[in-house]
Amino acid sequence: MFRPKIPTMPQPTGLVTPPAVVEPTTITPATAPVVPPAAVAPVPSRPAVQFTPGSALALVGGGTAVVLVVGAVLVSLLLAVAVTAASIAVCAAVVRSLLTRR
Repeated sequence: MFRPKIPTMPQPTGLVTPPAVVEPTTITPATAPVVPPAAVAPVPSRPAVQFTPGSALALVGGGTAVVLVVGAVLVSLLLAVAVTAASIAVCAAVVRSLLTRR
């Protein structure tokens, strides 16, 4: 049970073909000289981004709006948790006082 069982490889049946032999080939130089192409300046894959004062102002305004919206959402979630905790505490106090009066 604690000894590993190593599977045995089955023996091949039928005809087995030997692996193909790959022989190296020689490279012969071309008879006509190859003319290198003219040097061409590489084309940038995308244009460079240029900020204008208007686009910078829009970027700052958009970032500010995102921060304000995310902040409002987080504050409202925190407020919801606090109100829920306070209401549960009030309910627990009322139930406790009802049980101790009996």
